[in-house]
Amino acid sequence: MSSASDTDRLLAEQLLRLTRRLHRIQKRHMEPLGITPAQSRLLRLVSHYEGDPAPRMADLAARLEVVPRAVTTLVDGLEAADCVRRAPDPANRRVIRIELTDTGRATLRRLRNARTDAAEEILAPLTADQREVLGGLLNALSDAPAERSC
Repeated sequence: MSSASDTDRLLAEQLLRLTRRLHRIQKRHMEPLGITPAQSRLLRLVSHYEGDPAPRMADLAARLEVVPRAVTTLVDGLEAADCVRRAPDPANRRVIRIELTDTGRATLRRLRNARTDAAEEILAPLTADQREVLGGLLNALSDAPAERSC
């Protein structure tokens, strides 16, 4: 009979393996688009600002929990692909905002399709009932309050 800690260790390992597999499959589905997973995250984040003032590089770095230099590199790549553009803030011309372009919006649509295809590949072995149970379990895990540690 295994202890709760053995079960927890096994579950942790299974979650890590699944996460790695999901990343590999998503990367494979995104590769034809010429977008990296990190660029995809940044593009999705910029799209969440639509209708609001476009984000500054510092806003993006804070939300992604990375150093500003990492955001600069991502924006450079997305700007070269015409997915985003740097635009001066009309209220303060020293501030640069990152805006989504029409190409960026089209790329986001293709990325969403690629993510859906990747999810379908991962979920293929599951029945509809199993998918529903998994959805409930994932909601319980993602909605759980984060534990604080010292």
